[in-house]
Amino acid sequence: MMALNRYRLRHKAKSGHRGAKRAMQLLSRPDRLIGVILIGNNLVNIFASVIAGSVFTRLYGDVGVVYATMILTLVILIFAETTPKTIAALHPEKVAFPASYLLRPLLSLLSPVVWMVSSVSNGLARLLGVKTNPQTDAEHLAPEELRSVVFESGALLPSKHKGMLLNVLDLDQATVEDIMIPRNEVVGVDLENSAAQILQQLTESNYTRLPVYSGDINQVTGILHLRRAAKMLRDGPEQLTAETLKSFTNEPYFVPEATPLSTLLMNFQKSKRRMGLVVNEYGEVIGIVTLEDLLEEIVGDFTVSTTSNTDEEIVAKEDGWYLIGGGTSIREINRTLHWELPTNGPKTFNGLIMEYMESIPGGNISLYLDSYLVEIVELSDKRISWARVKKIEN
Repeated sequence: MMALNRYRLRHKAKSGHRGAKRAMQLLSRPDRLIGVILIGNNLVNIFASVIAGSVFTRLYGDVGVVYATMILTLVILIFAETTPKTIAALHPEKVAFPASYLLRPLLSLLSPVVWMVSSVSNGLARLLGVKTNPQTDAEHLAPEELRSVVFESGALLPSKHKGMLLNVLDLDQATVEDIMIPRNEVVGVDLENSAAQILQQLTESNYTRLPVYSGDINQVTGILHLRRAAKMLRDGPEQLTAETLKSFTNEPYFVPEATPLSTLLMNFQKSKRRMGLVVNEYGEVIGIVTLEDLLEEIVGDFTVSTTSNTDEEIVAKEDGWYLIGGGTSIREINRTLHWELPTNGPKTFNGLIMEYMESIPGGNISLYLDSYLVEIVELSDKRISWARVKKIEN
C-alpha cells in the first residue's frame, strides 16, 4: 500500500478503477491504515508464537521453547515477511488493490481499537514535535523534482517530448538576454534613408516584421509587418513616404533584458505580440526577441534558415572541430553540440572568450576554455568573428 505510485493511483482512480479508489480512500488516513495492518499482523504473529510454544513444549519439554522460537522466527521471516513484502514492493498494484477488499472491512471491524491505537500513537508523536495531520503539500512536486521525474521516465516518454518538457521547466532559468538577437544584428527600416533604399529593403527582406526607427534604433516609432507594407505599395512606390510608413506600423513592445522566458511567453500571449524590443536598465535598445526564438527554446529549431549555408554560425569540420561565429549565443552552442559552456556570464561566444582573456585578442591565438580548445580564426572591429573549437575528452 505504501509503495503505490500516488500519481498513477490518482490517475487510475479518476479513470474509474475500483481497486484504485479503495486504495486512495485507505491511504487518505495512513495512520489508521498502518494501525489496522499492524494490529492484524501482530495478532497473527503472537497467536502463532503461543501455539508453536505450546506444541513444542508438549513434544520436547522446556527445551521446546527454544526450538519453537528458532523455527517460528525462520518461518515468519521467510513466509510472512521477506518473501511477501518483496513481491508486494515489486508489484504494489497487483497486491494492494486486492488487499483493499480485506482491509476496508477489517478497518470497520477494528475501528475502536484502531482509533485508540492511532490516538495514543499520534499523541506521542506530537509530544516529540512531529506533525501528524495529513500534509497535502507533501504530495506536490517541486520543479526540480518534476524535472527528475521527466528525466527518469526512460522509454515511457519519447525523447523529443521529454526534451520539450525539460525545456519548459527550464524557462524560468533563462532570461530574454539569453535568446535575444543583439542590436548589431537587428535589421530595421531607417526612415532617414531614401524611398528607393527603403523600397529595396522591403522587397528583399527575409523577415516578416521589421522595426521602424529614425536614425537610431533607440528612436523606434513602430513595428512594420510586411503584409501591411504590401497593401501600402499597391498604389505605387511613389506613395512610400515616412509619414505613410509610420501609419502602417504597430506600437512597439519593450521588454526588460532580465525578464524570465516564462514571463515573456505569458506576456506575449496576453498582449498578442510576436516581437519585443529588448531594453537595458538605461532604457537603451540592446536587441530584439521574437516568439519564434522563444518557441525554439522549447521545441528546438523548427524554422528554415533565411540565410545560406555559408552564413551558418556553427559549422562542423574534420576531427571534431567546429567553426563557430563570435556572435553565436552560448545557449545555442550548448543546445546544438550538447556541450557545457558556462552560461552564467556573457551570453555570446565572443563575450565568453574576452571575459576569459580579460582583454581584446591582438591576433589569431589559441587558448583553453576549461575542456575546450579554442583557436581564433578571424577578428574584426575589436571582436572575434570566427573561432575553431574542439572539445578535449578527459
